[in-house]
Amino acid sequence: MNVVLTIVLAVQMLSALGMIGLILVQHGKGADMGAAFGSGGSGSLFGASGSANFLSRTTGVLAALFFACTLLLAYFGNAQPRTGTSVLEGVGITAPAPAQAASGAAQIPGTTVPAPSSVPVPAAPAAAASGAGQIPTK
Repeated sequence: MNVVLTIVLAVQMLSALGMIGLILVQHGKGADMGAAFGSGGSGSLFGASGSANFLSRTTGVLAALFFACTLLLAYFGNAQPRTGTSVLEGVGITAPAPAQAASGAAQIPGTTVPAPSSVPVPAAPAAAASGAGQIPTK
């Protein structure tokens, strides 16, 4: 099965490269106007109009071959047996347990931190009733 996939993949790559080359060699529809006024179209390798038919038919055959290889690769890719688990389920990495939030002093080596219940909580300052209490006096 592995040899068949390699052969189909090689044929697909060669047909893709062949299509790229043939498409780059072909001339566009606007180039036909210059050939009508005698711009040397008859001096080509295939004659005045023989290149368009040969190149376009060969491109079509290579495109059909590329499409068939793509379908075969998709079929063989789905035909492989599944294990029933996803890729992410197969990974054995687990997240560490969440640690207790510690103060900055607990992170310094060699220091001791008192228990959270014995740390006095400072009282919040009383808020002024109006903005007038916040203006400093001389």
